[in-house]
Amino acid sequence: MSTLTAVNTNNDTSIDFLPLQGTDYVEFYVGNAKQAAHYYKTAFGFQSLAYAGPETGVKDRASYAVRQDKLTFVFTTPLRANNEIADHIYKHGDGVKMLALRVDDATRSWEETTKRGAKSYMEPTRMKDEAGEVVMSGIYTYGETVHLFIERKNYTGAFMPGFKAWNTVYNPPPTGLMYVDHCVGNVGWNQMNKWVSFYEDVMGFRNILSFDDKDISTEYSALMSKVMSSGNGFVKFPINEPAEGKKKSQVEEYLEFYDGEGCQHVALATADIVKTVTDLQSRGVEFLKVPTTYYDELQDRVGKIDEDIEPLKELGILVDRDNEGYLLQIFTKPVEDRPTLFFEIIQRKGAKSFGKGNFKALFEAIEREQELRGNL
Repeated sequence: MSTLTAVNTNNDTSIDFLPLQGTDYVEFYVGNAKQAAHYYKTAFGFQSLAYAGPETGVKDRASYAVRQDKLTFVFTTPLRANNEIADHIYKHGDGVKMLALRVDDATRSWEETTKRGAKSYMEPTRMKDEAGEVVMSGIYTYGETVHLFIERKNYTGAFMPGFKAWNTVYNPPPTGLMYVDHCVGNVGWNQMNKWVSFYEDVMGFRNILSFDDKDISTEYSALMSKVMSSGNGFVKFPINEPAEGKKKSQVEEYLEFYDGEGCQHVALATADIVKTVTDLQSRGVEFLKVPTTYYDELQDRVGKIDEDIEPLKELGILVDRDNEGYLLQIFTKPVEDRPTLFFEIIQRKGAKSFGKGNFKALFEAIEREQELRGNL
């Protein structure tokens, strides 16, 4: 199967029953939120934004919100055992729990999705403080991952009710990360069609790209992937499923160590990937590296690009082209001890795709890491 592009490119939001304004924030359940927030500030260049915990009236957890440009991460840790957050961390390790989506009407978003079959996580809830109100609702998606709908048009506070502004002396400079480009989910064997249908039927998404095991394979492993896009194109969720191969694929390794389906990686956009990656590396972020032979015929494969090849080669940045332009991308190593969550840094120079031409080189690099872990 070659790459498929959906025929329907109608972006008229008047017929979109779930008009999404983009990613509001990504929330991680972690073992130590204070230390996690410090790591993402130090390594990725986030700034302190808001805090919730016992001091703000929240008795069962502590949450730290950090921000860089339009990118907001929240790190939440339980204060005691035997609760949903603690159980989630025990089972999955640190990972993404909430993919929060900005909407104009959180109540209608919940009603439209639940009546189409979504399992409710949170009924529409109004939260108020002196800065106004936020309306929040939510539904489950693959695994124990949740989509929250966030309506904050009537709120002027630092983050949301229950949080207070978190002012710190220590705020390292940003690294040029701007917003969430896309979030990738890993699902189990033969679960792809189920979740494609979920996003189509429940959330009104479209399948805009499909890759099968011939597109994404190496000598040892393979996977399948389909890219789901919201009606207006502001939110994209690629979904990966394992495919048969000689050895264990990266998706199988993730499912084993995460103990179920979940968010594999978050792609973060930048306007200058060379500068951003140079900065991230200097702060200790580790990236996957492809063989330098990848760059020998790079321009023959992708055509003329604005960037010099040598800095890309030195940093390990990959390049791919589609009919709209080209993109540059690189992937971190897992940021947890479990080989689960990682990040992609991406700069788009017109391209709307996801780097099909880099799949083989990238997954061979992942396999080298799997082999070092003894998991290939």
